[in-house]
Amino acid sequence: MRSGTESSASAAPPVPVGDPTGADQAVADLDLGQQAALGSGASFWRTEEHPGVPALVLTDGPHGVRFQSGASDHLGLSASDPATCFPPAAGLAQSWDPALARRIGSALAAEAVAAGVGVLLGPGINIKRDPRAGRNFEYFSEDPHLTGVMAGQVVAGLQSGGVGASLKHFAANNSEHDRMRASSDVDPRPLREIYLRAFERVVRDARPWTVMTAYNKLNGVYASENRRLLTELLRDEWGFDGAVISDWGAVVDRVASVRAGLDLQMPGPAGLDDADVVRAVERGELDRAHALRAATAVARLAVRARNGRQAVRADAGHRAAPVDHAAHHDLAREAAESSIVLLANDGGLLPLSPGTGVAVIGSFAREPRFQGGGSSHVTPTRVDVPLTEIRRIAGDARVTHATGVGGGDDDEDLLLAEAVAIASDAEVAVLMLGLTDDQESEGVDRQHIDLPEDQLRLLEAVAAVQDRIVVILSAGSVVDLSPVVPHATAIVSGALLGQGGGRALARVLYGHATPSGRLAETVPLRIEDVPSWGNFPAEDSHVRYGEGIFVGYRGYDHRRREVRFPFGHGLSYTTFDYRSLTVVAGYNGWTARVEVHNTGSYRGREVVQIYASLPASVRRRAPRELVGFGHIELDPGQSGQLEVVIERRDLAYWDEPAGCWLVEGGEYVFAAAASSRDLRIEVSVPIDGDPRPVRIDLDSTISEAMADPDARLILDEVFRPLAANAG
Repeated sequence: MRSGTESSASAAPPVPVGDPTGADQAVADLDLGQQAALGSGASFWRTEEHPGVPALVLTDGPHGVRFQSGASDHLGLSASDPATCFPPAAGLAQSWDPALARRIGSALAAEAVAAGVGVLLGPGINIKRDPRAGRNFEYFSEDPHLTGVMAGQVVAGLQSGGVGASLKHFAANNSEHDRMRASSDVDPRPLREIYLRAFERVVRDARPWTVMTAYNKLNGVYASENRRLLTELLRDEWGFDGAVISDWGAVVDRVASVRAGLDLQMPGPAGLDDADVVRAVERGELDRAHALRAATAVARLAVRARNGRQAVRADAGHRAAPVDHAAHHDLAREAAESSIVLLANDGGLLPLSPGTGVAVIGSFAREPRFQGGGSSHVTPTRVDVPLTEIRRIAGDARVTHATGVGGGDDDEDLLLAEAVAIASDAEVAVLMLGLTDDQESEGVDRQHIDLPEDQLRLLEAVAAVQDRIVVILSAGSVVDLSPVVPHATAIVSGALLGQGGGRALARVLYGHATPSGRLAETVPLRIEDVPSWGNFPAEDSHVRYGEGIFVGYRGYDHRRREVRFPFGHGLSYTTFDYRSLTVVAGYNGWTARVEVHNTGSYRGREVVQIYASLPASVRRRAPRELVGFGHIELDPGQSGQLEVVIERRDLAYWDEPAGCWLVEGGEYVFAAAASSRDLRIEVSVPIDGDPRPVRIDLDSTISEAMADPDARLILDEVFRPLAANAG
C-alpha cells in the first residue's frame, strides 16, 4: 500500500447534521471495525448489513438495468437478467430532449426497483474530448451544457422513482488507454469550464445520491485519493450530501482514499483494506472522523434506497410493482426515433415512397448494433430488427437483403457479388454501416475513426451500380465520412439507438416519422483536425489536455477549421424559418423568445439552439458557446413561439487568479441557431459584469493595485504628498 498524500491532521469532512432515518445512530453504535466494513462492499454488487443498516444493491446500467442474478462481473462478460435497453447516452443526447431523458430515468427506476436495486450506476457524463475514446458511447456530448441538462433529467427521473443515481466518472476520465493509472493533466480553467461543469450542474440541480470516482489520476493524484476533488470541491463548494463511491477496482490506497473523501470502496469483500483503516485510526494516521463520515454516508444511502423502494411499492399496494416491459419498449422506440439525425438528403431522396424497390445491405440489418460493449451491456427484453421493420412498412414492395461482408476471406467475394447484384436490381440501396462491438468498447480506445475497410469496399462496389444510396450509420462516436459522402445520396446517423432502434429507423426512412435529432458532437473532415490531436492518448501514463478550453466545436471554431458536419446539425423532411428573437432579462438570467415557422409540408420538431458570444472580450474565449436550447413541434404552415431560459451561470468563465466564476461585462451577442454554424438570427444585449477580485502582493503592478478599492486608498495616501510636491 502506498502512504496517504495528506497527514492525519487533515480536517475530516463533517458528518451531515441531522438523523432523519436513524442511520447515524445505528453507525454510532458500531465499533470501529464494523464502521470500516461499511465502507467496503460485502460482495460484488452488495454492501455490508448491520443492525439498523440494510444491505444496498448497486448495479451497472446507464441505459438499462444490468442486473446479474448469477455470476458477477463489471465488464459485461457474464449474463444479466433481461431489461429494457434504452438508447445509450450517445444516442439519447441526439434527441436534445430533457423531458424524454427524465421519462427514461423514471422507467429505469421502475425496472431497478423490481430487481431490488437501490443504486443504478449512471449516468456517465464525461466530455467527448476525442472521438477515438473507447467509452464515448456511454457519454452524452462534447459540450458541458448539453451534457449537464440531459444528465440532470435522467438523474431526476431515476431518483423520483426511488432509486439512486451514480454520477460518473469523476473526473477527467476521457480515454480508456492506460486507464488504471494514467494522469489527466488539465489546467484549472479547462478543468472547471469543460470537464467539471456538467458535474457541478447535475450535483447542484439534481442532487444525485452518489458520485463515482474514476480510475485515472487527475493532475498526478488518483481520483479516489483526491481530496481537492472529493471534499473541497464536491462537498464544500457544490454542497454534495450523498455518498462518494469508487469505480469497481479503482481504489489503490484505501486509507488515503477515505482521508480524501471516499465513502465506499467497491467491489467487496475488502477485509484487508478494512483492517488498514482500523490500523490507521489506531496509530493516529487517520482521524476516526473520516471513517465515521464514510460509514454514515453509506448507511444513509442504504436506508434512503430501502425507503425509496418501500415508497414505490406502497404506491402499488404494498406489492412489487410489475414492470410494463411493453410500455418501456415503446418508450425506447420513441427515444430512438427522436435521436435519429438526418445528416444529408440530396435531392430529397428520403423519405422513401411506398412501392419503392429497396435493397437492404449489411449485417446490421439482421443483427443490429444498438449498444456498446463492456459494463453497460444490457440483455434486452426484445429487439426491433431493421430489416423486419422495413419489410413491415414496405408492404408489397420488393425488399431484398444481402450482408455484403463478414463471411471471411473465402466468402468475401461471393457476399460482395450478391450485394452488388441486388443493388443493381433495386431502385434504392440502403447500406447499414458502422462499428462492431470489438471496434468500440470499454477498456480500449480506437486508433483511428475510419469505418471498417470491408464496409468501404462494399460501399464503392454498390455505388458502381446504384446512384441512389442511403447510408445508415450505427456507431457510438464519430466516424470519418470522407469516403461515404461522395457515394451516399442520403446519410442517417443512428448513433446507438437501443432495442427499439430498428422500427424507429424504418419509420424515419418511409416518412412515418420526421427526423428531428441533432448531432451532439462535431464530425471532422479528418482526425488530424480534432482539437486534441497530438495530445491523445496518454504517453508515459500522462495525457496533456493541451487544447485547453477549446474542446469540440469550440476548438474547430477557434481555429477556423472546416468540418464535415457541425455540432447541433440535423436536417428534416420539412423546413423551418426563424422569424424573430428577443432576449429579455429576468430573475438570475434571461429568456430568449424565438418565433419559429414551419415552411414545409411535413409536421416536424425543430431544435432551437441558443449560442452566446462576446466579441469584445478581453479573455481567451471560443467564438460562441451553447447556453440554452429547446424544441417546438409544428404542423405545416404553423408558427409558434419557443422560450429558452439562459442562466447567468452559463455565461461565466473560470477566473483562475480570482479562483471563482465570473461573468465578464460587455455587449453579448445571442444567436438562435439550427447548429453551431447555422446561426439564423442574432440580437445584442449589454450585460453588466461581476466585480473581479484582485489579489494584491509585492509582484502586483500599480494598475492591478489601483483596481482594488482598499489598495487604491493606501496608494492615494502614498502618492498624494508626491503629487503636491510636484505641483
